[in-house]
Amino acid sequence: MVELKPKELKTSKMEGFSEKQLEDHHGVLYKGYVNKVNEIRKQMASVDYDKANQTYSELRALKIEETFALNGIKLHEAYFENMGGSGGKATGKALELIEKYFGSYEAWEKDFKKTGLAVRGWVVLAYDLEDGTLHNFGSDSHNLGPIWNAVPVLVLDTYEHAYMIDYGVKRPPYIDAFMNVIDWDVVNARLAKIEGARTTEVF
Repeated sequence: MVELKPKELKTSKMEGFSEKQLEDHHGVLYKGYVNKVNEIRKQMASVDYDKANQTYSELRALKIEETFALNGIKLHEAYFENMGGSGGKATGKALELIEKYFGSYEAWEKDFKKTGLAVRGWVVLAYDLEDGTLHNFGSDSHNLGPIWNAVPVLVLDTYEHAYMIDYGVKRPPYIDAFMNVIDWDVVNARLAKIEGARTTEVF
């Protein structure tokens, strides 16, 4: 088993976010998911496969919670990585594709931000490898709502732990603060890796 290691926080200095908010979110929540995936995978090494059962079994519990914890890692890593920029209107390929598939940057931004108020966990701007377009997807939990063959290019955490220290229960100003620190260079780098890739070419 390869033991997972947490990635370092890109920066703890962002306008609209206190260092405590960022460091608690990264150092406690995110690193906790890394530890749990390692723990789950160690337990899988000794699980009794003969007792596998869809209603309840140790194997079922470990497999389901692995998806929760592992997606918690991947989503948080993408979230922290796509922060720390100067925000504002999208640039480069991101702007080109947003305008192509949403009609305008303003239309995309409205949908993205309002989705952030409508879901309990995550908003993900993703590139669908099958239809070749961008979509704003909403999810209530790490492992509830992910779309297969859709690659995240911009991730927003809408759980209360992402903003409670700085904004209490007020999510709208937190989302505004997030929009102001998006690193569009990171988004464009992600798009550069995946744009044009289609399912028929990958598999």
